Amino acid sequence: MGRVTERRKVIRIRDGAVSTRPDTLVAEEPLEIRLNGKPLAITMRTPGDDFALAAGFLVSEGVLATASDLRNIVYCAGATADGSNTYNVVDVTTAPGVKIPDITLERNVYTTSSCGLCGKASLDAVRTTTRHPIADTPPLRVTPELLSELPDRLRAAQRVFDRTGGLHAAALFDEHGELLDVREDVGRHNAVDKLVGRALQNGDLPLSRTVLMVSGRASFELAQKAVMAGIPVLAAVSAPSSLAVDLAAETGMTLVGFLRGSSMNVYAGEERIALRAAAVRA
Repeated sequence: MGRVTERRKVIRIRDGAVSTRPDTLVAEEPLEIRLNGKPLAITMRTPGDDFALAAGFLVSEGVLATASDLRNIVYCAGATADGSNTYNVVDVTTAPGVKIPDITLERNVYTTSSCGLCGKASLDAVRTTTRHPIADTPPLRVTPELLSELPDRLRAAQRVFDRTGGLHAAALFDEHGELLDVREDVGRHNAVDKLVGRALQNGDLPLSRTVLMVSGRASFELAQKAVMAGIPVLAAVSAPSSLAVDLAAETGMTLVGFLRGSSMNVYAGEERIALRAAAVRA
């Protein structure tokens, strides 16, 4: 199985001084996801938690919703011409009775480590396929002070980033700010899939009392994955996209961007943010 990091020789230039040294890089390898034996998608990912990644991806695609929907996940042997196992192909088998979407050319897609599944930008599709509508009852409430602590807690949990500086991370926190799980990957969408997939395997979906914190921007893809897992609050250290804001507003999710220190922007779902009434000005 591929390693999380690899070593490469680098020429280092510092203040005119030149030296040669090994450098630690984050590994990036393709992962083909098959569904009941049929190719579905290829994503570039950091090896590790591959089964959780595949399960989380299928949650976001509306295929899996509970642990009982999943029969098993295995690595496919003979993935290369010489028959050796690369551990870069996984086959997900669903339980009997699980409805499978048509695996057409539109779904047989290639995803990248930067943007995730390209060409998927339909708010209606998310609304009609999610089996975990956001329903935090009683409503989850978080303070700006709690949110402001999450980026540092996420950063402190990034073990591989400390060695490479080249990984995104996603973390789940409970409504009291306690860290529940954290995953790293070269692709931010993969890190979220690994979190959601692990939750599915543990029988924890929907994640209706959690906050999802991501180390980067909040794209439509990430908002979609949060909605499909029933996550009520998505927070990001960088900007959201307009479509992510639209999706959050449509589905009732709270979306926070530019979360840096005590500063943040709330783009949707402000009712979950426990603001002091006198502090809110138009």
